[in-house]
Amino acid sequence: MLCVASAGEISREVLEPLARVKLDTGSDGAFYGAPRLVNHVDDDFLRQLTQLYREKLPQEGGCVLDLMSSWVSHLPPEASYSKVVGHGMNAQELIRNRQLSEFFVRNLNEEPELKAKDGTFDAVVCCVSVQYMQYPERVFAEIYRVLKPGGVCIMSFSNRMFYQKAIAAWRDGTGYSRTQLVKQYFSCIEGFTAPEVVTQVGVEPDNSILGKLKRFVSRSASDPFYAVVAYRNFKPLEEE
Repeated sequence: MLCVASAGEISREVLEPLARVKLDTGSDGAFYGAPRLVNHVDDDFLRQLTQLYREKLPQEGGCVLDLMSSWVSHLPPEASYSKVVGHGMNAQELIRNRQLSEFFVRNLNEEPELKAKDGTFDAVVCCVSVQYMQYPERVFAEIYRVLKPGGVCIMSFSNRMFYQKAIAAWRDGTGYSRTQLVKQYFSCIEGFTAPEVVTQVGVEPDNSILGKLKRFVSRSASDPFYAVVAYRNFKPLEEE
């Protein structure tokens, strides 16, 4: 008997119903209604993130989806992307993001479908927002769908969150358990490569006076860096 696994299908549900629950069950639209024009992690985290994008994303002509984005995408400023599409919950934030070519607003907890055709993007990135996904299995299946074969997905996060909007499985976890959880999100979709965890990216320190001062002030409380990286690289599995 010949069995062929289907690319992009959800092979199992990662989360139990109670693990998906948020403390604040009120409207996400209302919660994110006021623009927050701030960085939610520190400069060291963001320098590492930009360098990771520099190393993993195509720098010339690539098409990128910035999922659950905001007023800044942290993409390398020197890169020449053909298009950067932003998604988020606040149009006022997204319209201020100068790295975006276009954007759309959607609550993925209610409508996990992404507004793109199959095989559109060379890369999908998501910065410090995966903790709010109540149905990550469906979102990651959509990420697979919109990625080109060989396209990369990078999920980055730290230990910061809107605690009341993060799902229970995330709130109650540790840095290690959260990386394992995101790995499971990738692994439950047929066709992603084995996810890689990145906890440090080599970058040149900011040795300006301001940079040194920031490191001195925050040296004992810098935001830990976590990223999980996987690629769309499906090959059918055959069994007799």
